[in-house]
Amino acid sequence: MSRLRLDPFIVAILATVGVATLLPASGAVASGFSTATTVAVGLLFFLYGARLSTQEALEGLRHWRLHSVVLASTFVLFPLLGLAVTLLPSSVLPGQLAAGVLFLAVLPSTVQSSIAFTSIARGNVAAAICSASLSNLAGIVVTPILVALLLSGDGAGVDGSAVLGIVLQLLAPFVAGQLARRWIGDWITRNSAPLKLFDRGSILLVVYTAFSAGMTEGIWHRLDAGHLLVLAAVCVVVLAVVLTATGWGAKVLGFARADRITIVFCGSKKSLASGLPMATVLFGHAQVGLIVLPLMLFHQLQLIVCATMARRYARDASDAEELVAA
Repeated sequence: MSRLRLDPFIVAILATVGVATLLPASGAVASGFSTATTVAVGLLFFLYGARLSTQEALEGLRHWRLHSVVLASTFVLFPLLGLAVTLLPSSVLPGQLAAGVLFLAVLPSTVQSSIAFTSIARGNVAAAICSASLSNLAGIVVTPILVALLLSGDGAGVDGSAVLGIVLQLLAPFVAGQLARRWIGDWITRNSAPLKLFDRGSILLVVYTAFSAGMTEGIWHRLDAGHLLVLAAVCVVVLAVVLTATGWGAKVLGFARADRITIVFCGSKKSLASGLPMATVLFGHAQVGLIVLPLMLFHQLQLIVCATMARRYARDASDAEELVAA
């Protein structure tokens, strides 16, 4: 049962969705939340920039083959699967949910969970740190470009105002954080716990604002249980394909066991922490609620599946060590 335990952060997100459903913000209150969300997203990406060690990521480029495979999975394989999902008829999966699957497919990998699962599984932790960092650095630029290229036909493309929003809300704060890292990096490290609360609080604010807009626009009346079941099945299939492809591909390419583990865990994740704030910048508030539903579902699914896999990898490593010792 412990393997099926919900991530507490997902529980908090679901509770926020419930509050937005029962007590959605509207009028002047909604405008206030929208402004607060804009500020929070900017601060969030400033902190992302201040946390990520550019030097560490650049030093890790010596593992270029490993990082290339992870980036190919994150920004090539995933988007191709997302495009395949958009071919489903709208009667099977509504267009905005299909667009949401494609949006999660173009997001960068996670940092914390990729590293944590790699460590549990006894993989190459140093490579995981570098690969996940590179993925997030690339995602600041690559994700909006892929959204513009792949989602423009769904009314979710990146126009001139969205480009300006990306620069002002995402890229500029991120670069500012990188530049300020030399002065505030140590302080951020010492205060990681309270800053993590700010991170999660900001994301909950994004969720409340997005789902409130969805409620006031009446978009939830377009969904039924059948669509949600199809969405869950799609997320399961996408994750299974990526896990199989990264595991098999890493083996065929001749990577050592520790590197294969890193490729599997870094190449199969999608970042909720980056995805939710990005969605508020790239899409209209009324769209965001449905767009991020696939990401929220996929995030919990990847945690459950990868936690189980990490334990299995660790157990296999222990068994092998005992066999050698005997």
